Amino acid sequence: MKKKVIGILAVFALGAALYGGSLLNRGFSARDEPSLPETLAAHTARSLATPMRVRKMANPYAPTPDTLAEARINYAQNCALCHGNNGSGDTPIGHNLYPKPPDLRLSATQSQTDGELYAIIQNGIRLTGMPAWGEVRDDDRDRWNLVGFIRHMPTLTQDELNEMERYNPRSPDNVSPAVPDQKNDGIKPSSAGSKHSPRRSQ
Repeated sequence: MKKKVIGILAVFALGAALYGGSLLNRGFSARDEPSLPETLAAHTARSLATPMRVRKMANPYAPTPDTLAEARINYAQNCALCHGNNGSGDTPIGHNLYPKPPDLRLSATQSQTDGELYAIIQNGIRLTGMPAWGEVRDDDRDRWNLVGFIRHMPTLTQDELNEMERYNPRSPDNVSPAVPDQKNDGIKPSSAGSKHSPRRSQ
C-alpha cells in the first residue's frame, strides 16, 4: 500500500514538473485555452466563493416582457462587449480574455442556480475578466432581471438581437461620419452616432 501511494505521488510530481517546464519554455498568454487543472480549480473556487444561502436563492422577480426589455438594454450596454449579444462569447475582447467567457446559452451556465448567477453578476469572479457589478442594496432588481435575461438567452429572437445592437457601446472608429453643415459649409457630427448612457449598478 505504501509503495502504491509513493508511486502515485511520484507520477503527480513528474506531471507537475513536466507541466511547469513547458510553462517556463513557452510563457503565458491570454490567448491560450485554460488547462484541465486550471479549469477544475476555477470551477471549484467559483463554487466555494458563493455562500450556500445565496446559492439556494431563487429569482424573486418573475420575468415579464418589460423586465426582459430593460435587461436587454442593460446587458447590451454593459455585458455584450465580452459575452456578445447572443451570449456566445464570440467577440474580439472575449477571444483575448483568459479564461474565455462561457457560452451563456449552454448547460454549464443554464444549469447554475439563480443564486449562483446573481452572485457572479454581483461579486464578479477573481482572476478572470468578470467584474463585480455593484454593492448589496435594498433594490437589486436590475441584477435579478439580468438573471432572468440569461435564462431567456437560448430563445433570443433576431428582432431582440437587432434591438440590442442599437445599445451596444461604439468605439471612435464606429461612430457615424461627420456631415456637412449646409448653413456654413462646416462640418458637424451626425446625430446618428449618439449613444445611450450605460446603466452600471453602483
